[in-house]
Amino acid sequence: MEYLLIFLFMLFTLWLGSKILEKAGYPKYFVLCLLIPILNIVMIWFFAFSKWPNLKPDIDLFE
Repeated sequence: MEYLLIFLFMLFTLWLGSKILEKAGYPKYFVLCLLIPILNIVMIWFFAFSKWPNLKPDIDLFE
């Protein structure tokens, strides 16, 4: 039973991450990087500090 709950939580987390990535303008399959140790940390940093494709060019969050 506990494995089912863990699996459902993991699916929910991946689904939620794919929705966030989609709204930011990145491909949904980037969410699979969350399953790979070390790469998940690198991708979160990449996502946090890169320019988001969905933002208009004249908007800069870091000015």
